Amino acid sequence: MPENDPAPWEYCLYIPNDPRAVTVSRRTLRLILTMHDLIGLVDLDELLAAELVSNAVRHTRGPAALRVRWSEGVLRIGAWDADPEPPEPPGTLAEITDAEEGRGLALARACATTWGWHPLARNGNRGKLVWCELAAA
Repeated sequence: MPENDPAPWEYCLYIPNDPRAVTVSRRTLRLILTMHDLIGLVDLDELLAAELVSNAVRHTRGPAALRVRWSEGVLRIGAWDADPEPPEPPGTLAEITDAEEGRGLALARACATTWGWHPLARNGNRGKLVWCELAAA
């Protein structure tokens, strides 16, 4: 755990349904982790966040959000979208090696400590949060 960052924190970036939101989310996450002295987590977390946000933007019509939370040495990255339906079950990495789509949850399952999803209703909006967690080494 970073010496100068013992307290838990959380950020939420609301994004439009726009493919450019994936790049904005990646860059925002990089800045957040850099400012909290978690630069060692950036590369993998950027990849996982991009996949989760890409799914939210690609497979739904409404707005989305990137949620990032640090607590007790664990980083949770989540993508909220307005579709309450569960995500497609992830394939294995072997099944998606040459695929141009459908890698997001398989990468989360393979690279994260844990992942999951749950329905989420907030401010009258229904949807889901797909998330993954990575423990800081």
